[in-house]
Amino acid sequence: MSAFNDIRDYVAIPRVLSLRLSPDGSRLISTVQSLNPDGKSFGTALWAIPLDGEPYRLTRSAKGEGAAVFTAAGDVLFTSARPDPTVKDSGDEVSSLWLLPRAGGEARQVATRPGGIGAVRTAGDVVVFSADVLDGEESAEEDTRKARKDAGISAVLFEGYPMRFWDHDLGPGRARLFAARLGDDRLEDVRDLTPDAGEALREGAFELTPDGATVITTWRTYLPKGEWRADLVAIDVATGERRVLLTDADHDFGGPLAISPDGARIACSRERHTGLDVSARSELWIADLATGQGRAYAPDLFPDDVAWAPDSSAVYLTADFQGRRPVFRVPLDGEATRLTGDDAAYRELNPSPDGRFVYAVHSAVDLAPAPARIDAVTGEIAALPSPAPRPAVSGTLTEVTATADDGATIRGWLALPEGASAADPAPFLLWIHGGPVASWNDWQWRWQAWIMVQHGYAVLLPDPCLSTGYGQHMIDRGWGDWGPRTQADLDAIVDAVLDRDDIDRERIAAMGGSFGGYMANWLAGHTDRYKAIVTHASLWHLDQFAGTTDLAMYWQREFGEPGSERYQLLSPHHALDKITTPLLVIHGDKDYRVPIGEALRLWWDLRRSEVESKFLYFPDENHWILKPGNSVAWYETVLAFLAHHVLGQEWKRPDSVA
Repeated sequence: MSAFNDIRDYVAIPRVLSLRLSPDGSRLISTVQSLNPDGKSFGTALWAIPLDGEPYRLTRSAKGEGAAVFTAAGDVLFTSARPDPTVKDSGDEVSSLWLLPRAGGEARQVATRPGGIGAVRTAGDVVVFSADVLDGEESAEEDTRKARKDAGISAVLFEGYPMRFWDHDLGPGRARLFAARLGDDRLEDVRDLTPDAGEALREGAFELTPDGATVITTWRTYLPKGEWRADLVAIDVATGERRVLLTDADHDFGGPLAISPDGARIACSRERHTGLDVSARSELWIADLATGQGRAYAPDLFPDDVAWAPDSSAVYLTADFQGRRPVFRVPLDGEATRLTGDDAAYRELNPSPDGRFVYAVHSAVDLAPAPARIDAVTGEIAALPSPAPRPAVSGTLTEVTATADDGATIRGWLALPEGASAADPAPFLLWIHGGPVASWNDWQWRWQAWIMVQHGYAVLLPDPCLSTGYGQHMIDRGWGDWGPRTQADLDAIVDAVLDRDDIDRERIAAMGGSFGGYMANWLAGHTDRYKAIVTHASLWHLDQFAGTTDLAMYWQREFGEPGSERYQLLSPHHALDKITTPLLVIHGDKDYRVPIGEALRLWWDLRRSEVESKFLYFPDENHWILKPGNSVAWYETVLAFLAHHVLGQEWKRPDSVA
């Protein structure tokens, strides 16, 4: 039986999350997520993937493992909240740093911090890691944390913005970078490189030069009126001396970051600050580490992942492109060329030391992630044995296009169930992606079209205006015109698909999350063609949303001051009186990107307007629904809602939300 038929089988599928190549190029290591024995949560473990053998599991703990990197000797450093067996009743609940010897044997704890350890980088015997640190004397930090806990104090006094990020509250600790030397048993000579960082390292990224002498990190500069700018700075590991490497009043510099093997250059992204008439644009930026002089490469390719060729002559880049995410080779002295020619999406790039191959996580809309080897010259792709076997999808994936009213080509993927034909046309489901600067081009664990296909729906995954991979013009078309321009694009490609004889023109529905949820709400008030609409983590009242989202500065740049004309033109709530389509509203209470107030306001407006609707509420989820049981409830409720309104079946409340 297909794993997409029973949602419980689907959430139990193991998932490849990451990929790292050892310094000698002999093996890969991957973090794999799988269902815990209790069936209520996911856990992670590290797996080794030899290049000449079968994968095998390296770690086992109830707390799981992650952030794995290789040392120069081929040992593995990773983070885990597992207890240290050498310390009696340690009661560790924060992530510590562990080392797993290449030669085998048990992992041992090599560093711990009261606030936990985050990302890790290593070069030679130098290790740099991030940690959450309270202000004040370092020697008293553990006692201060314990005193707050014992006193029942959770309060945080803010004197700046932001206060929250994605799904967690910020503070009272702040991110710092620490340097150390890898000793025989533990990290030695641990030093705080950034004691004066304040909020500058919040949600940042960093890399270590191959000689271990310099850390390159993002560094926020906070500006008036709640704004900030992201620079890149270079920090001397020996002295802590810091210099600004890349800064621009109109751009942010940030991840992905990659330092060339010869230590001479940094590859990163440069993202311009948006405005009412300035659209989003991200580009590959390569700069000299000594002088900071640099320039843009590969125009119109928004960097997703970067990695240097071993001879430092070129960068390998992944970027959205025409509904795919290929690997490109970008030489320092020439034009970017596409290396992979298939319909797949790639990430986690790892060039081999000899320059012959690039190892990566390989996936597609109809292909779950797994490791692969890419020939660096020919682009030939070879699948590698995976620690998480791929589930087989039932159905077919077809590329579709349409011409919008302004002449632009709109493309997308159409996933069709087996047996769909003129004699037995499939009910239709439009699924609108989030972002909005994004693309349907990869496997989705959270927004899984193949579950809907397994239940008989033809699912359209379109890339309308604002989608990436189609040049800057596609983003410019929708900038400041979210609802009307995007609807026109969606209408064009929906009309084209509904002209097919294997699609049922009468039984149709729409759904989307985040920006897709915004568009679901917009469609509800501007068309009655859909029999049902599902709106997840959606924007409803833009003026209200603008000041409550965790990143209000980004919103203010594009839409202006709250209450301005753009809010009035584009807020879906103004069309409440036009809504007649049944709506399923879904939202998580821990969603700080689109706060729960949007759903509460939408739900009340639908109730008082007597629009047929339901509200699926998750008290413990964020912008995404991540817990296994909640994922089951999400899909079962969506399927039941669509079955009732689209297929004409009697409403049956799913057991998962009974």
